[in-house]
Amino acid sequence: MAELDEVDRGILHLLQSDARNQTPVDMAESLPVSAQTVRNRIEKLEDRGVIEGYVPVIDYEEAEFPMRVKFACTAPVDRREELAEEALEISNVVHVEEMLSARRNLLPLAVTRNAEEITSVTEALDDLGLRIESERLLRTRHRQPFDHFGEDAVSDG
Repeated sequence: MAELDEVDRGILHLLQSDARNQTPVDMAESLPVSAQTVRNRIEKLEDRGVIEGYVPVIDYEEAEFPMRVKFACTAPVDRREELAEEALEISNVVHVEEMLSARRNLLPLAVTRNAEEITSVTEALDDLGLRIESERLLRTRHRQPFDHFGEDAVSDG
């Protein structure tokens, strides 16, 4: 697999910053390549699996799901991946992190409107055979682009 070069990293940085408002023409203005080169590079990054998709960042509270609950669960190591996929099928579960550990190795995130929905998610996780170690109410989530993806390859204008 070929390494990412400075242009690829610059494209990734720009997409992480604001993919919705970044056209190849816009990106070409910040990178030392043409818009067509940006299009070709994005296609290659998608084909290689470097870019897996484009998803909106949703403010669940504004979308009337004010409760975000992060569960720490333990799954049998040999079933961890299978149970992560099954946990994603549970209503209200929007994200599952799979950890390389023996305990607390699945971290589902659920968004709910009320305590009853939290109880439903808790019961569904338990029905899968996961041991729920903790439930924590998430206050807020802060994110930023991974700055090693070409921030220095992008010009300001």
